[in-house]
Amino acid sequence: MNVRRNRLVSLAALGLVGGLALTACGGGSGSDSAAGTGASDNGGASAGAYAELSGNIAGSGASSMQNAQTAWSETFMGLVQAEGGDLTVTYDPTGSGTGREQFLNGEVKFAGTDAALDEEELAASTAVCNDEQAFNLPVYISPIAVVFNLEGIDSLNLPPAVIGGIFAGDITTWNDPAIAEHNPDVELPDLDIVPVHRSDDSGTTENFTEYLSATAPEAWTHGPIETWPIEGGQSGDGTSGLISTVEGGQGTIGYADASQAGELGTAAIQVGEEFVEYSADAAAKSVDVSPRAEGRAENDIVVELDRTTTESGVYPIVLISYLALCGSYADSAEGEAVKAYASYMVSEQGQQTALENAGSAPLSAELSAEAQAAIDGITVG
Repeated sequence: MNVRRNRLVSLAALGLVGGLALTACGGGSGSDSAAGTGASDNGGASAGAYAELSGNIAGSGASSMQNAQTAWSETFMGLVQAEGGDLTVTYDPTGSGTGREQFLNGEVKFAGTDAALDEEELAASTAVCNDEQAFNLPVYISPIAVVFNLEGIDSLNLPPAVIGGIFAGDITTWNDPAIAEHNPDVELPDLDIVPVHRSDDSGTTENFTEYLSATAPEAWTHGPIETWPIEGGQSGDGTSGLISTVEGGQGTIGYADASQAGELGTAAIQVGEEFVEYSADAAAKSVDVSPRAEGRAENDIVVELDRTTTESGVYPIVLISYLALCGSYADSAEGEAVKAYASYMVSEQGQQTALENAGSAPLSAELSAEAQAAIDGITVG
């Protein structure tokens, strides 16, 4: 069986067997909140809580969570319709940078971003958030896969310094001794390596280069960046564009949310003395061993990923896609709709939906409870 199909089977099994008891509280802070406070199977809402939801709410941002957002919005709108509500939720996978810009310009009511809103962006958010500051919530945890297109090769072992050297343009052929050393049983071709990067401002790029900067600073000297720093080379717009470019070449290599790796070859990453393939379990472990970012408000939940951990079974190239929300919404109907949708995303049903459709790692019970408490604190009207 194909290696990636095996991993997908294991991802589904993780969701069914792990039984993470995610908090399923409602999103309302008042007695007439649209999300209510009683738990049920409807992604955390009490019976009838969605009946009053109507109108349209739009979000944009990280293309990494595109599959999850499609599944979330379609399922959530079905739940709302079943209870008599009439709400449309849309999400445009414009990329993290554009999503944050549109959110801060008031063009969308929420944003998805692989890089949390920073201090300057949080300060600017009061202009569109009813004089309250925005905040970040983790909603989507996923490995970033190093994907490649080499005929007949499904998997390669790659240390951080080799990955950094490849994307910096210093390791240029697939049979380079630095690659061959860690893949003695693979017949590597005498073929040019063609690195592929994101052409847009990308949180996935920032997470990927943050990993390279932390683990292979001598090979990757450009630091953690959201916009690719090396001129030339092949590129793709958004996750789907990068994947398409890698698929369309031979000897190509790129980086993308693992949910969209498809049939491409993928790298096992060296952590300590072992090579670890991506999986939901290994991504979740990466978050578990990482501390919360310091100096942020209580409702602003940002994880400081430990890229250099050597703990067994951890896959360190992980992205956490955040949901950027306003602390207050002037329009009550819009605010209640956003709160209800956000509550669905962090609920047990919402996280299971993301696992089944995008292979993401469900939030832990503790992290989900913190996220729901922050949603409860949003004021409307």
